[in-house]
Formats: sequence, C-alpha cells, structure tokens
Amino acid sequence: MRELTRAEEQVMQVLWKLKKGFVKDILEHFDDPKPAYNTVSTIVRILQDKGFVDHKAYGRTHEYFPIVSKSDYSKMHLSTFVKDYFSNSFEKMVSFFAKEKSISVKEMGDIMKIMEGEMKKQNGKK
Repeated sequence: MRELTRAEEQVMQVLWKLKKGFVKDILEHFDDPKPAYNTVSTIVRILQDKGFVDHKAYGRTHEYFPIVSKSDYSKMHLSTFVKDYFSNSFEKMVSFFAKEKSISVKEMGDIMKIMEGEMKKQNGKK
C-alpha cells in the first residue's frame, strides 16, 4: 500500500467519515478557505489511481467511496512510522513519548490495560 500525501490524506479522512460522496460533498467538509473544486477532483482521481478510492458513475457525475479502510491504512502508516523513526520498536516509541511527557500517567495506564487485554486474547488463541 502506498503512502498518501497530506492533501490525499485529508480527502481520505472525509471519505472515511462520509462512506461515499461526490466531490461537492467532500468539499463541504473542508474549513474555509476551501480548496478549489478542481483540486479536490484531481486528488480524488489520484486516490483512485493509487487504489484507495473507487467510484460509481451516474452519467458524467461520479460518486466516490473508499476501498481501503481507515484501519488498514492506519496500521500501515503506524508500522512505517515506527520503523522509520524508532528502529521498528514500539517500546522505543512509547519510551520516547513518555520521556517527552506527551503521554500522561493515566494514558500510560490505559495503554497497559489495552496491552494486557490483547495479551490475554493472544494467549487464549494458542
């Protein structure tokens, strides 16, 4: 799966939220000043070429919908981020955010609870 540019990701965020929509629908979800209609239309076609979006044609009008889930893209994007910035170590990533005080004690506790639950699930599958 290819990585998205910032503009492509903004359009995908809207499409993931809408589930499907025309370019005008996507434009409505942008803050002012809104990008030009042709700009969003071009980005959507690029996303289609990259395999993230498909469309249903209604004459000359196209309704677009995501074919890559937000979850699948998030997993790929996070994996790439951890690999590129933290030597492929989630431990180093969490340690970094803890040292930078970007994660509160409560958030670390919540993360630990999630991890414990996942470990129990994985151990139960064996």
